[in-house]
Parts: sequence; structure tokens; C-alpha cells
Amino acid sequence: MASVRTLPNGRRLVEWRDENRRHREVRLGVISTADAEFVRVRIEELIADHLVQRRHEPDLARWLARLPDRLYGRLERAGLVGPRQAGGGSTLAGLIDLFDRRSTVRASTLAARRQATDSLVAHFGGSRRLATITTADADGWRKALTEPKDNGKRLAPATVSKRVLVARTLFRRAVRWGLCGDNPFSDVRAGPQVNAERTVHVPREIIVRVLDACPDDQWRAIIALGRFAGLRVPSEPSLLRWSDVNWERGRLTVRSPKTAGHDGHAVRLVPIDPELRPILERLYDAAPEGVEHVIPRLRDPRVNLRTQFERILAQASVKPWPRLFHNLRGSCATDWCERFPSHAVASWLGHSPLIAATHYLTVRDSHFEQAAGGRQSPGRSPDAGAERTPAPREGTRGDTNDPRFDRKSLRDKGKSGRYRARTCDLMRVMHAR
Repeated sequence: MASVRTLPNGRRLVEWRDENRRHREVRLGVISTADAEFVRVRIEELIADHLVQRRHEPDLARWLARLPDRLYGRLERAGLVGPRQAGGGSTLAGLIDLFDRRSTVRASTLAARRQATDSLVAHFGGSRRLATITTADADGWRKALTEPKDNGKRLAPATVSKRVLVARTLFRRAVRWGLCGDNPFSDVRAGPQVNAERTVHVPREIIVRVLDACPDDQWRAIIALGRFAGLRVPSEPSLLRWSDVNWERGRLTVRSPKTAGHDGHAVRLVPIDPELRPILERLYDAAPEGVEHVIPRLRDPRVNLRTQFERILAQASVKPWPRLFHNLRGSCATDWCERFPSHAVASWLGHSPLIAATHYLTVRDSHFEQAAGGRQSPGRSPDAGAERTPAPREGTRGDTNDPRFDRKSLRDKGKSGRYRARTCDLMRVMHAR
């Protein structure tokens, strides 16, 4: 198909005829015969892909991505490749910009994702070409995430895992858009996405003290909706309207921005807990005419919930727990799972039982005590339990006088008897224990 020709001045070119029998060529300049032959093989692969309109193999796509703009432009003028992505998509900064512009996620999700993309730019540089990022480079980036920062602190394993998953998604899109041949982050270990040290159960008696220290019923409703209704604070309470409260049936209609993109999960029904109902009733009685939202304070994007919540905890003499609002929802999930079927709890929380077990449920000390049947009294003898073990009935395997387990009579029965004799010895030891 294609051939290499050397010009009188020593420069080389690859020439061929296209499907219309027209002469085509790509000038390579002064390069070695081996390099020119390598380019010829690549051009033949491009010609074949162009004829049958198939996607380039990953190795060929990586080679194209690494080419300098001058040579790539010659291949483009020869009709073998399309134009490079506008806006610098073949660089890391261009890919991130393209990824953000084509995303349909919420602004808060986009902001959280930028923490991962910023770490990629800080490590590789925004002008780094995508095709030059190897699997070794990806492993080095992950290792850098786990190392201590200038202040001596390290990123939590769950944070590292989240950033690795974002990098995987980013380069998976790049492969799909034809900006690079393969995903160097596909095999990078993400690690755990849950930090068990930051998952705690907040008891109801603690919440009662916190509710008493709240400055008004709006704050009581914010905390109670998270702890007794399992709402995601602040996104879900901010959308709650009085028309969503069914007083007669004791239910709340909850709209979730986080799961709005999943079929059947945009809206869910949640029971109104007895602790929550009087707070909502007081809010309803005090609501001005025409106000439709249950908690108008949450409609102001400038409100700082965390700072005020910490002040309320200080007023109640309660030490702040990790992830203040997340653990309120997790504590509600744990209490519900102890009382109701898992499918009902999953429906009320708006996620699957697996997600609940992974991110929300906690093991409490009372679970161990109930499973152990209560604490053992200090004066009980270690052998006290042996008195409750019933004596073996005659003729059973625990009866050492049973002729079926007499070793001498078994040994006299030949090879099968010796095997049964050894079995008899083993069973004697087991029953003696």
C-alpha cells in the first residue's frame, strides 16, 4: 500500500494512492530508514481504519496523541485523521475544561470534583499531553496523595479513594472522546470509600439536649429532620413545603436533588416520628400567611449551618461529633434498621440496603450486650455453664459404654473396624470436651 521514498536532499516521505487512485504523501523530513519504516506502518493502519471507518486501536491512538502538531497536521491534510480537539482537549487542562462543560451534575458536585482535578493539575501540570501520562505516572500520583502535606497531615483514605475514582472517570471520558488511547488510571487502586472512624451513632438523649439548646423551632426542625426523618441536610429540608406534610397519615414527601437523576428516586415518602411532629406543628402554627417552605432559613445560600450548629452544641455542653449532619442521618438509619424491615428503611432513606450498611449503619455497644445475653456477673464460676449440660442418654454417641464405640470389638473387625476405632477415639475426645 504505502511506501517510503528518499528525496535527493536526504529527506524522506511516505506516499500511497487513496481509494480514488489519487496520489497522497506525508513528508517526514530527515529521519532514519527505520523511523521512516515505522511511520509507514502506522500510516497503513490509518488508511485501513479510514477505509472501513473503524476506531483506532489503543496503541495507534496513543501514537497519534503524542505526535507533534506539525506532523499531525500533515496527516490531517492527507485525510487520514480528523482535526485535534478544539480548546486544547488533548492536554490535561483542556480535558478538564471539556469535562466540566459537558457535565450535567449539580454545582456542589462539580465543586467537590474539582478538588480531584486540581490535584491532577498540581501534580502533572495543565499543559501535560494526555497521551504522555502512563500507568506509572498514575501510580505516582496516587502515592503522592497518601504522603503527608506541608502541615504534617494526610488525606483520609476515603478522600484518596474519591479522587482516584474521579480521575478514572475523567480519563474514561477522554478515551471515549478519542483524546487518548487508553485509561492509565483504570487499574489504580481506589481503596476504601468509608472512614469508619468518623461514623458515630448519636443517641436520642443527646439530641433531646441539643434540641433544648436551639434558639428557635427552625433550628429544631433542621436537626430533627436529619435525626428522626433521615433527611440529607441541608439539600432536602430546604425543598420541604407545607404541602408535603401529610398530617393525617403521618408522612412527609421528600424531594432529593442528589438522587433526582435516578429513575424512581427523585421523591420518597418518610414517616413523621413522634419526636418530630410537635416541632413541625409549632412551626406550622407560627408560619406567616403565604409562606410555603417549612424552613425558610435554608432558602438563603449565605447561611452557615455548621458554625451555628457547633454553637448550639457548645450551649448544650455536647462535644461535636464528626460529620455533624451526615451522622444524624446515619443514626436515624441505625435506629430504623433495629425496628423495621430493611426494604422499608431503604425506601424511607432513598437508597439501597447495601449503601445503608456501607455508609450509615453503626454497631453499638448495646448490640454486643444483647447478642451475649447480658454481662456475666463477676461471681459466676467459669464451670457454671457445665452444670446445665444434660448428661448423654444411653445408646448415644456420648455414651462411652455403647458397644458400638467399644474399641476392642471394633479392632477385631479388620481394616474397617480399625478405621472406626480411630473414629471412636476422636469422638471420645470431642465429647470429653
